[in-house]
Amino acid sequence: MEKFSYLFTTVTRLKMASIYRKKDNDVWYYCITYNGRKYQGCTKTTDKQSAKLIAEAKQTDIAREKNGLPALKKTVVNFTTAWEKYIKSLPNSKETIRNKLLAYAHFKPFWNRNIAEITIQDIEHYQLQRKIEVIGMPKNEEKREQDINFRWVNLEIATLRHFYNFCIKSGYAEKNPAAGIKKLNELSRLKTLSDGDINKLIARATNKLTKNLISFLIYTGCRKGEALNLKWDDVDLKTGVIAIKGTKTKYDRYIPISEPLKAILGGIEKNRDNLYVFERNGAKIGDFKRSFHTACRNAGLKDLRIHDLRHVFASKMVMGGTSLYITGELLGHRTTQMTKKYSHLIPETLKKAVDEVWWRKN
Repeated sequence: MEKFSYLFTTVTRLKMASIYRKKDNDVWYYCITYNGRKYQGCTKTTDKQSAKLIAEAKQTDIAREKNGLPALKKTVVNFTTAWEKYIKSLPNSKETIRNKLLAYAHFKPFWNRNIAEITIQDIEHYQLQRKIEVIGMPKNEEKREQDINFRWVNLEIATLRHFYNFCIKSGYAEKNPAAGIKKLNELSRLKTLSDGDINKLIARATNKLTKNLISFLIYTGCRKGEALNLKWDDVDLKTGVIAIKGTKTKYDRYIPISEPLKAILGGIEKNRDNLYVFERNGAKIGDFKRSFHTACRNAGLKDLRIHDLRHVFASKMVMGGTSLYITGELLGHRTTQMTKKYSHLIPETLKKAVDEVWWRKN
């Protein structure tokens, strides 16, 4: 009983592990204080989330060692086993699971390996091999490397990074070999539409539901999933605000309802039992890709994706004089860096403002 009391007293004196970066160095370090003594070291990762997990693991090791407890037994887990647990831990989103499984098909070199033995060199080699594969695709023949989009390869590396964060948290690995891997060239896809094309796209949709969804995405900049998951409880037509909850970034945000959008939402038939704003025969919609592509084909618009409507909204906001900060807030961007891709539109907006002042007809 005395030993237990001593252990409890000692552990309560262990402060939370903190992490920090040194000047001109992107790698994270940890600092842990135990019984007045500081323990510092390098996490060997540039990924903040991974560094936090490593620091917490180190904190546990120090507490066990100082109290005469054996170190936690290292669990040997192969990639496939850990991946199955990882998939089960993800939110129940069909699109998310589908994208992860598509990435997993390319992870074949890792399937039968112990995840703790996979190094950053292994990940870099994998990235290089996938880069060569993409360059060799028929659509990329005779293209210069800077003209080839490696977006999917970057998504695979991001998936590995997220997977290893899960493994660290679960005690399967101590570090994240995918952290710090530099992205390959990712061509910007900032599709935008003229007012005429927007009107044509909406008009050529074959049903009211698709018209409403296209209009909603253009007027709000919401992601497709946010629109399909929107509930009437989160729409306040009186105050003119939509609450977007449970977003991709895990932060709620609020979008003002413009007059055109208010007319659209007010025209949607709402039964007492309707939970979601966009429903079909009383059931929640899973997707509307097919009807969207039909509208694009009818309007003569090629290479347009549903997610591009988000870019249309952002472009319209920036071109209308809205600051990048406010545009980012409306889009739900976590950092200003994510919104900077629209900064090329600002010079044109400024030129338009100057022209209107100095060259307008009297």
